[in-house]
Amino acid sequence: MSRSDTSGWPVFTVAPADPDARTGRRAIYLHGGVYCYEIDPVHWRFIARLAVETGATVTVPIMPLAPRGTASVVVPGVADLTAALVDEVGAANVSILGDSSGGGMALAVAMLLRDRGVAPLGATVLIAPWLDISGTDPRLAEIAPSDPWLAVAGTHAAGALYRAELPESHPYVSPIHGSLQGLGPIVLFSGTRDILNADAVRLVALAAASGHPLEYHEGVGMIHNYPILPMPEGEAARALIVAAMGR
Repeated sequence: MSRSDTSGWPVFTVAPADPDARTGRRAIYLHGGVYCYEIDPVHWRFIARLAVETGATVTVPIMPLAPRGTASVVVPGVADLTAALVDEVGAANVSILGDSSGGGMALAVAMLLRDRGVAPLGATVLIAPWLDISGTDPRLAEIAPSDPWLAVAGTHAAGALYRAELPESHPYVSPIHGSLQGLGPIVLFSGTRDILNADAVRLVALAAASGHPLEYHEGVGMIHNYPILPMPEGEAARALIVAAMGR
């Protein structure tokens, strides 16, 4: 693993130790933490395994946290980093991945790149993504009693710090309101005991209505972020993510 600094952000690069195992593909991973918490050892272990199992070189930006790091600064900054990878190896060889708030950011960045005229990325992988910070979906109240991890009030408060001057409906913070047209294929994971499953189900419906390619994997009875956790269901989900990154 190596580190560089871009616009004052630490940016780490994770690649297989054996140069012969590297495929030349690139990926950018955006960590979760409701925009307010730093990257966790669980994230690093997951990222390292992705690099080893795919042969991809994974870029991991450590974005400034809210309230200092707001959407109007962070989303364009991550888009710049991703565009640089596209310039190196071509859009078809670049994947963008994120979990939780990082999953929402990944979709927002993919949309911004599309708006800038960048070709569709090879894969956009959304792991338990937070796609609507408004907290107004009626299904949230249905799911909340079975979610041991997230609470609607806490996520809404964190989302307010991150969006700052932007409205809750802005695609930078709630990409559920953006268009999927012109994006590459999306692979989506969500557990049914996760309040963010409400966002996932809405995105699946939007993709179906617009004919956009979206591969949905729903973990019945699974909690938030299960694909990155050290559990059998997480192992199975990671194998699907590895496959998506290699297409």
